[in-house]
Parts: sequence; C-alpha cells; structure tokens
Amino acid sequence: MRGPYDYVPPVYWWIDKNKGGAFGFNTEVGPGAEVPPIESIKKMIPANHFWPIDTIWNFHCGKNAFGNLKNYNDALFKRLGKPDGLEEYCTKAQYINYENSRAMFEAHEANKYSATGVIHWMLNSAWPKLWWQLYDYYLMPGGAFFGTMKACESIHILYDYSEGEIIAVNNTLLSQSNLTAKIRVINFDLSERFSKNISFDLPADQVIKILQLPVISNLNKTYFLDLKLFSGRKNVSSNFYSLSAKPDILDTAKTTWMLTPTKDYADLTDLNKLEKVHLAVNSKFISSRGKDEVKIKLINRTGKLAFQIVLSVIKGKNGESVLPILWEDNYFSMLPGEKRIIKGYFSNDGLNGKQPVLLVSGWNIK
Repeated sequence: MRGPYDYVPPVYWWIDKNKGGAFGFNTEVGPGAEVPPIESIKKMIPANHFWPIDTIWNFHCGKNAFGNLKNYNDALFKRLGKPDGLEEYCTKAQYINYENSRAMFEAHEANKYSATGVIHWMLNSAWPKLWWQLYDYYLMPGGAFFGTMKACESIHILYDYSEGEIIAVNNTLLSQSNLTAKIRVINFDLSERFSKNISFDLPADQVIKILQLPVISNLNKTYFLDLKLFSGRKNVSSNFYSLSAKPDILDTAKTTWMLTPTKDYADLTDLNKLEKVHLAVNSKFISSRGKDEVKIKLINRTGKLAFQIVLSVIKGKNGESVLPILWEDNYFSMLPGEKRIIKGYFSNDGLNGKQPVLLVSGWNIK
C-alpha cells in the first residue's frame, strides 16, 4: 500500500521497484484523477463553470492532497497539448485514463509472479466525482475502464514501456499452440518503419517475451505501435499504442507516498493533427426477453487513422446514453483498411420507451 494515488506516466509501472510499481502485491493503488466522459461532467458541473476549469470542479475531487486536478492537468496539457474547451479536454482525459490504467495492469501481468497482485483504487464512485474510478456514479464507463479491460484479456499481447519488449500473456489454464504475433511500428504519417511476424507456443498461465524492438531510425515525434495476436486466422488480441520519441522522465528522488513526480513529459501533441475520419458503419439491434444487443460492423475505408473510437447507445436521437452497457471493446483505433465487429449488451428497460440509436464518435471521428 505504497501508492501512487496521483498521476504517474505509463512507464512508472514498469520501472519503479520500491513503491507502487509492478512487484509484490499492491493492495491499493491508482493513477489518481480519472475525469469521466463529457456526458457525466455536464451532469455534475454547473454549465456556467464548464470551462475553463475552476474551483467548482474541486468540489468533485478528493480532500487535502487530492483536492484538485493539478498533477493530472499538468500531464494532460504537456503530453497532449492544452485543450481549447470542455469537449477536447474530456476527449484527452479519456486517452490519459486509458493508457495509464492499461499500463498499470499490463506491467503487473507481464511481471507475474514476482508481481503477485494489484487492486485498483477504485472500481466505481459513490457520488459524482473526478478521481479514482473505472466507471462513474452514473455507471458510465470511460477510458480507464476499457484500458483495464484491454490489459486483462485472457490471451494478451502488450508493450513494455521500459525495455521496449513485446510480451505475450496467457491468463488461462490452457496452453495456446501455434500463435502468431504481427508487430508493426508505424510513423505518424502511417508509413511502416518496422514489421515482423513471430510464431510461438504460449504455455498455460505463462508470460513469454516475444521480441526486443530494435532501434528504429527516422521515427516521428509521435508514432504508433500496432500489435496483433492470431490463433490461426482468428485475432485473439489486438493492442494499439501511441508512443513518443521523447520519453517521460521520472523524478524518483522526489517520490512520496502519493506519487513520483515527472521531470519531463513525453510529446504526443501531433495527435492534434489527425485528420477527421468518416467510418463505414452498419449496426443491428436485437431485442429478446428484456435484453438488447447491438452488433456493429465498422470499416475504415480511408487512408487515415481512426483514433480512439467511442461507441455509445443513446435513447433516441440526441438522447442520453443507455447505462449500464457492456461492450466487447471500446476506445479503440483502426488503421486504414481495418474492419471490426463489436457487440454491446444492455437492458431495454434503460431505454425509457425510446428507440435505441447507435452513436459513433471519437478523437477524430466525424
């Protein structure tokens, strides 16, 4: 129970060996503020205080050292660029939440069983707040929820931020034979800088280091890592990282019980230059015995990256989100030519008599 409880960059979970990093059993830890999606913000913050962020927001933080968003916002503004308004802020917040929660769980999984367990502080919120939550008071899951869900896949492929290694994790009690990892490093302009396919077996409840990424020249300031794991033709795990040629640098000498400060931040500001993308989308709603299912087929027919795609089911046109809802995946990205089929599950009691409508949004999604 040595923290951290406030923002630390993804690499922290891999390199810290004395406080809250991925070793031993961490009975209580969390990456601090986890600002919810904009729909929840509009329910808890008065409209005349939406933007810029002011002291009214602090009422929905914690107490004492956790009474504001300073460390979180410093990281968000410096790593992703200062937002122009509430919508951009909430979009960038979900990115920060996703990558950090994913890194925390991935580091612990990759280091099992020298890392024997981790408990995220917290799962959900007892009141409308801005700190420590995988889903919020309104049952809205955000980036932190889906980053955690991604990291905790039964069969999973991941990236070690510290050593630059590609790692496969088997969280099941069944051996996996004849797996193939497809590993690609892609520049910001989507030109491929490195590609390798590796076949291997993955024993039950084991971790395998597949590849040490080589030093790659001429990488852009912001670039991407695309990881896919196949069993035959079936894609059993996919993972997509935005990476920076300028690393996060921790100030470990100033570590406290609540955080390790960041001396210098990674630069992912080129993500603001992503062009808008219109995805081809087909959806079908199926209702049976009080349960509803939506099946969505998405195709990126453009030559651009569709980044941080967010799927929502809303109550009629322009309505509120149907909550709770369980998605197979969310807050994901699609490279040119990629196709995805994703399902979501919810109760039609949550529709309040309205027709369900699929909303597809995201970082750069039309």
